[in-house]
Amino acid sequence: MRKSRTIVAAIAAAFGIAMAGPALAQIKVGITVSASGPGAALGQPQMRTVQSLPKEIGGQKVTYVALDDESDPTKSAQNARKLITEEKVDVLIGSSLTPTSLPLIDIAAETKTPLMTLAAAAVLVTPMDEKKRWVYKVVPNDDLMAAAILDYIAKSGVKALGYIGVSDGYGEGYYKALSEMAPKMGIKLTTHEVYARSDSSVTGQALKVIATKPDAVFIASAGTPAVLPQKALRERGYKGPIFQTHGVSTEEFIKLGGKDVEGAIYSGEAFTIAQDLPAGSPFRKPVEAYIKAYRETHGQAPNIFGAHLWDTVELVARAVPNALKGGKPGTPEFRAALRDEIERGKDVYLNNGVSTMSPTDHNGYDRRSTFLIKVENGAFRLVKQ
Repeated sequence: MRKSRTIVAAIAAAFGIAMAGPALAQIKVGITVSASGPGAALGQPQMRTVQSLPKEIGGQKVTYVALDDESDPTKSAQNARKLITEEKVDVLIGSSLTPTSLPLIDIAAETKTPLMTLAAAAVLVTPMDEKKRWVYKVVPNDDLMAAAILDYIAKSGVKALGYIGVSDGYGEGYYKALSEMAPKMGIKLTTHEVYARSDSSVTGQALKVIATKPDAVFIASAGTPAVLPQKALRERGYKGPIFQTHGVSTEEFIKLGGKDVEGAIYSGEAFTIAQDLPAGSPFRKPVEAYIKAYRETHGQAPNIFGAHLWDTVELVARAVPNALKGGKPGTPEFRAALRDEIERGKDVYLNNGVSTMSPTDHNGYDRRSTFLIKVENGAFRLVKQ
């Protein structure tokens, strides 16, 4: 136990996370994110956001115990068990990627601990069953975002759409959604090319896509790995429209991609284009609250992946007051009550969308949560329709 806490403290110190002692904390939140490895573009902003999270929830002090799973599913599962069995956390948050989140479903169900995943694939919360009733997801489902962008693609006159995506749950989740929806909109998918997030070249895949002469190309990837296929397509002369996913909403994507990612369009969350929304938009308040807290801690602006963690804690915070009526923090009764209360959240405006959970929907978003976004002059801007 002493060795475990030493390891946790060392990791927390490496990322600048203050850890309160057990006597000060009544609610414990365990966090495992991919702060290193291929998912670092997502996990690092999340790890940094831990410092900006509220120190009290529902009148109770909070301790956050944060670990890096190195983008490794095995390490993610080890972290989850450590946080639950040794740290006795009341809720588990993580992980950043679909592959590192999938192993946590069984652990959450087995230990009856609410799990708030930060990954995107719909498979994490669908179809609903006895295990997934313990899992909630703050990132909009890939099928919701796919439907929104496909509507736009269809209206732009595209009939043949090339596809290239990462070879994991995120990419395959998008491909499944596209392959089911596209034919109904009169769009043919011409390819199903895949690559690993850690790959350094996708030349072969790009050439195969171009050879099918698509009207446009869809890339299903996230973070900086999403730059690779777009650059490959442009460098090999493809001049048609390129569509991406909400996983690219980082400044690193624009900086690394440069001119090659100009014009990319995707369906994303309010956070990224809040500056383009009307002053009275209900999305502006949660976005401004997160940006203010993050700037006070780090002196700079955050990105959407950090907002995923912020939104998750917001959903937990709203559930805590009523959950406390069901039991004390640190008990099975409190964890069960917390799970139930999160499920009752209605019309909660977050950085990621409008959340309304239910016993059959643990993602809780509808089309009000989707915005068309374009990379324009080195910035993310709202596509006005």
